[in-house]
Amino acid sequence: MAEAAEYTEVADEACHAEVYRIYPLHNGVDEDRGWQSRALCAQTDPESFFPEKGGSTREAKKICLNCEVKAECLSYALANDERFGIWGGLSERERRRLKRAAV
Repeated sequence: MAEAAEYTEVADEACHAEVYRIYPLHNGVDEDRGWQSRALCAQTDPESFFPEKGGSTREAKKICLNCEVKAECLSYALANDERFGIWGGLSERERRRLKRAAV
């Protein structure tokens, strides 16, 4: 059991590191991306926003539904060609479709 708990802790740290890479905040606020500090995903477990291939996106999308910065998040993901994770309530596949439809 201790090994499983240790593995989960290491996995959580890696997941949080990935979120901090994606959400770089300086002194709590980044002038260009201040919206990220208000994002609900920044206050929850980041693992649900980066599911394994074929994993469920339902939990992350449910959080996005009530997020006040959903539009800014999606705009950022589209402008920066984010290829992984749930951004602005959309999966990678849904963002690709949206971009194709806009062209």
